Amino acid sequence: MAQDRWATFDCYGTLIDWNGGIRRELARVFGEGRADEQLDRYHVVEPALQVGGARSYREVMTATMRELGASEEEAFALAESLPFWEPFPEVRPSLEAVRAQGWKLAVLSNTDRDFITASLERIGVPFEIAIVASEIGSYKPDHMHWTTFFEETEAERERHVHVAQSHFHDIAPANELGLRSIWINRYGECREPLATRELDDLSELPEALDELVAA
Repeated sequence: MAQDRWATFDCYGTLIDWNGGIRRELARVFGEGRADEQLDRYHVVEPALQVGGARSYREVMTATMRELGASEEEAFALAESLPFWEPFPEVRPSLEAVRAQGWKLAVLSNTDRDFITASLERIGVPFEIAIVASEIGSYKPDHMHWTTFFEETEAERERHVHVAQSHFHDIAPANELGLRSIWINRYGECREPLATRELDDLSELPEALDELVAA
């Protein structure tokens, strides 16, 4: 009898509109005219503050806002807004179809437990397990999320696929680990190494997963 099929997901940027959520708050704090510039800076500052895994994601977001020049009063605003960020429109129907095809779902996220709980409630589709950075003391692209996932689920690597938008945080380390991956390339980027599959969004995910791992 075949073992379970597992799909692991990054959450923010893949399932939840991460850039949209961050940009809205940056526009509110710094003004619309500076929002794009500050978003670009955010993507540089945040990964540097995650190195070592000692900070919770709430602490990372708050420290990043301080680095961007937010007042102390506004430094906590981004973290406070995260539970209200919305999923991309195709996410729920695609995940429901994936579950209907018999896949088990897991989230491997660079975040905190309360954040991921709020976001999964917004998505509205059950996940078997969620592994978060603040509980394992490690942020992707380090490999600890995947190590913990395989230890806790005893999933077979040959019956697993990782799905994510961030090439840096997810696709590159999945490649290093020899895992199948689907890159949700929402922004039309050109990056190497190549994922096993590449999609524009999650609309065709159910078909892509079944092509990679047969039932």
